[in-house]
Amino acid sequence: MTHILAIDQGTTSSRAIIFDSNMTPIASAQEEFTQHFPNSGWVEHDPEDLVSTVRSTCKAVMEETKLGANDIAAIGITNQRETTVIWNRETGEPLHNAIVWQDRRTAGICEELRAAGHADEVTRITGLLLDPYFSATKVKWILDQHPGSRDLARTGKLLFGTVDSFLIWHMTDGRAHVTDATNAARTMLYDIHKGAWSPEMCAMLDIPMEMLPEVRDCASDFGVTDRLGGETPILGVAGDQQAATIGQACFAPGMLKSTYGTGCFALLNTGDAPVTSRNRLLTTVAYQLDGKPTYALEGSIFIAGAVVQWLRDGLGIIQQAGETQALAQNGRGAVTLVPAFTGLGAPYWNPECRGAVYGLTRDTNAADMARAALESIGFQTRDLWEAMRADWPDAGDAVLRVDGGLSANDWAMQFLSDMLGAPVDRPAGLETTALGAAWLAGMRAGVYPDMDGFAATWARDARFEPTMATQERETGYARWKRAIAATQSV
Repeated sequence: MTHILAIDQGTTSSRAIIFDSNMTPIASAQEEFTQHFPNSGWVEHDPEDLVSTVRSTCKAVMEETKLGANDIAAIGITNQRETTVIWNRETGEPLHNAIVWQDRRTAGICEELRAAGHADEVTRITGLLLDPYFSATKVKWILDQHPGSRDLARTGKLLFGTVDSFLIWHMTDGRAHVTDATNAARTMLYDIHKGAWSPEMCAMLDIPMEMLPEVRDCASDFGVTDRLGGETPILGVAGDQQAATIGQACFAPGMLKSTYGTGCFALLNTGDAPVTSRNRLLTTVAYQLDGKPTYALEGSIFIAGAVVQWLRDGLGIIQQAGETQALAQNGRGAVTLVPAFTGLGAPYWNPECRGAVYGLTRDTNAADMARAALESIGFQTRDLWEAMRADWPDAGDAVLRVDGGLSANDWAMQFLSDMLGAPVDRPAGLETTALGAAWLAGMRAGVYPDMDGFAATWARDARFEPTMATQERETGYARWKRAIAATQSV
């Protein structure tokens, strides 16, 4: 039993990856599922799609490797965070479609809470900002839409969970209603200082505490599943960005990683003490082991890789994401794209503004748009970088470790390094999110090394050093800041 199965349940697809005893991926399967957009700014998933795609991808990798349950020491799960599911304990049926982290329908609820003077209390307890991004207002919205649901929840018949909880509940046939500290910390219902669900937050939103899962360490016993043909323990769970932080071995205070998937999420390890941001970043749990939380400052960008998908699916400029690299090299840098398709995340937190393009002329072409799209990712990361350095002056000469699909784009990573004026390191293996979940489970199972041993295995594929002149860097960033100001003023 020397293999680990990692489940990576993401925003647009589910993946299963089997890692061998050397933490090397040997088989992978991926399956996309339908995105539902019932109204402008609303994003939903059918919860059954989440379960079925996880089931089918796990089956596919087991068949490909010809491994059986006796070959799998443990399962690790990483998942899209904040996405909210409420389901019936007795039947397993969801009360409503899953409301996805990108969804903005609860902006009105957030405004009501802000007007009532709760914003500071939310941040003090949870480390988060009052925003539709997080699970709590999504839970309230679902309960508000279904009369009598709160009474069912108070009797234990309705359960709430982030995607990890929902998957584990199904994988264990309802025997385990659990989550880990990193996912709990993203709900806006969890007291990150006390390490427990917050009665104050639940009362504020009229959410029955009886529906909440038990919170455990990232490496813990989350139940046993028979879905692989025999009994297999689930021993590791972490939200996707925290799993990537672990997979990047960012275990020392001051280490920083940024993941470029649908969105962009940068986490700065701040050690065993939570740091309250003065620049509208989030204070969150990076990971929790042996009952001890390690904290992070996090900056969340809602649209990163999704801007490349927009070039492909919305504008038809490209056929494949990789085409942007060659196009951007020929772009002239005269166009500025603010991809606020679902509002702006950190450090602006403006859920109402929408995307904009500046600098268009009659001769603007596909190369200009491709370059503007990739530049927007570097500019947004610079916003986070500036905020983090202000909140954590000890960062010094930091190096940014990057991962996610877009990190394979050399042009984008070089522009990122140029815009930060700092080195950008890309690891040899880009499966850092799944690797983080696999290491948690494998370490718990005794298959993989401890934290120090794991950190020693991290290897670099490429380092991007800044080559852009300071004046050019600052002129470009000033152009971005003007575009941001103009977008928010509309």
